[in-house]
Amino acid sequence: MATTSFSYSGTELDALVAAPNYYRFIARTFAPYVGPRAVEVGAGIGTFAEHLLREAAPRELVLVEPADNNFPILREQLRDRPNVRVLHGYLEQVGAEVRDMDSIVAVNVLEHTPDDVAFLRAARATLRPGGSALIFVPAMQRLYGSLDAEFEHHRRYSKATLGRALADAGFRDVRLRHVNSLGILAWFAAGRVFRWRTIKASRVALYDRLVVPWLMALESRIEPPIGQSILAIATA
Repeated sequence: MATTSFSYSGTELDALVAAPNYYRFIARTFAPYVGPRAVEVGAGIGTFAEHLLREAAPRELVLVEPADNNFPILREQLRDRPNVRVLHGYLEQVGAEVRDMDSIVAVNVLEHTPDDVAFLRAARATLRPGGSALIFVPAMQRLYGSLDAEFEHHRRYSKATLGRALADAGFRDVRLRHVNSLGILAWFAAGRVFRWRTIKASRVALYDRLVVPWLMALESRIEPPIGQSILAIATA
């Protein structure tokens, strides 16, 4: 097993736990492209993995998590799942143990990497030919503010920059979609106007309960021209 001295100090994982409707929508969107053998990179404490297991039901799910403080929680959270394997380290470190996968999932991970193309190349190396990369990232660099800095984001993306990174890593048939149009205003206010350094789980839960169900239903039918995030599906 690979080792790492990294500990994650951001508070994004708390927000993820408070947004089950939002992350269920992402998992359901990804589900048709999740094959029998899947890997999730940057699995955190396992919250999105639970959605992925329910919505996509892969035969085998490998979870990769580099943070020393997250890994024990992740391992304990999924210890009763016989089809789940948990690896400690960066994808580049554990890559030899993850090969010929049908799909790789990275939700709010790519923006944390210093070299996103190198990460995507490592991701592509885990996939069989024709396998799918399922990526979810924050959008609109102009929204970058105090929350992004606190969450240790290196960047936010446009369709052009994300598409170019995927192409440079060797992916093809790249499909990109904006998500969460109304979240733009909330993120701008929080990170650029009020300069918050964290988001209270109660605020996330309120948005997830009152806004996400009808907004995601609408955006499933009509893609918004802009969004707080971008969802990508690409082929190795």
